[in-house]
Amino acid sequence: MDKKLWQIIEKEIKRQEETLELIPSENFVDLETLFIVGSPLMNKYAEGYPAKRYYPGNKYIDEIENLAKERALKAFKLNPNKWSVNVQPYSGSPANLAVYLGLINPGETIMGLNLFHGGHLTHGHKVSYTGKLFNSIQYCVKDKGIDFKELEKLALEYKPKIIISGITAYPRTLDFKKFYEISKKVGAYHVADIAHISGLVIANLHPSPFPYADVVTMTTHKTLRGPRGAVIFMRKELEEKINKSVFPGLQGGPHMHTIAGIAYAFGRALKKDFYNYQKQIVKNSKKLAEELIKRGFELYTGGTDNHLMIIDLKPLGLDGKTTEALLERANIIANRNSLPSDTSPFNPSGIRVGTPAITYRGMKEKEMIEIAEFFERILIKKEKPEKIKKEVINLTKKFPLPYRKWLRMANKIL
Repeated sequence: MDKKLWQIIEKEIKRQEETLELIPSENFVDLETLFIVGSPLMNKYAEGYPAKRYYPGNKYIDEIENLAKERALKAFKLNPNKWSVNVQPYSGSPANLAVYLGLINPGETIMGLNLFHGGHLTHGHKVSYTGKLFNSIQYCVKDKGIDFKELEKLALEYKPKIIISGITAYPRTLDFKKFYEISKKVGAYHVADIAHISGLVIANLHPSPFPYADVVTMTTHKTLRGPRGAVIFMRKELEEKINKSVFPGLQGGPHMHTIAGIAYAFGRALKKDFYNYQKQIVKNSKKLAEELIKRGFELYTGGTDNHLMIIDLKPLGLDGKTTEALLERANIIANRNSLPSDTSPFNPSGIRVGTPAITYRGMKEKEMIEIAEFFERILIKKEKPEKIKKEVINLTKKFPLPYRKWLRMANKIL
């Protein structure tokens, strides 16, 4: 056994156990996922697609990939005669790039939500290759929602080939129908990125993009609570273009151990427990937002409809970097986040907070009140974070994670 490495892993497990994980894009996998993703499936090279591999010995690998695809379509209630799915992308960023390169040529125009307004780097931000390879036009949020008047005006002016509806820090419901209508006006593909809200869509807690999108991308580790990976859903007529863009265009051999974990995640998403979990995520998010507002915090767009919220720190005289560090000293993990008035993502004026991970641990509305009080005491009343850290650890002990069992089993075997 590599004692040094295992000691670091054990320390990280302890950190996860004793912190309130409030980053909306992070979550906890269960033991079954750990064992599947850590299985001997990672030994196999499987370049290509089921029944069309470049290596032999893939009989059971094909079965796993087909199972993942079948369950993915079933989770979103999609007709396999109209929709196809690719489960091979390594993560969300290459999945999005594969879609753009599969549908249009470098230099052509794409439109996505501005990073400072809640969009994602891979929706055309200038530091991402999606903003360098393509002519990127960014739309914005106005008041409490997407500014569709500006979006339509920009679309008519610049005639994009792709319009992306998707978020990473936008706390409101997305109107996919409006994106579709504007896309069709200018002859653009509508690509919906539901990385953050996939679980909510499956549980009918957010409108589905599928009636209004040509392509839908998503990661598998956020509200879906699977392993780190991504999938691309596409209308049947686009299947060949996008599949070729993923492989051999961008990637080599797929990570079959991860794809098996994705198959398990979508299988779990078909069960009632998953729906109940998603409902509690939203309940917790709305309760936490309500309690924060009650205590004097200002939230971007005034609240939340989904699993996340952004606290505007300017009224408190704080910045995101300082606030992130203060909270971490109390074992509260929430990440700094840009707001529309910011000029740099490195020291923004917002803090992003979400409920998927703490909901998995079993926390409910009662704990949201307690968490809001922690924020108030640290950021408004200026109590020392180290004092509150003890209370945070006591709270987390009531909602244990299963990883000590995994660690004991690993130590025993190794």
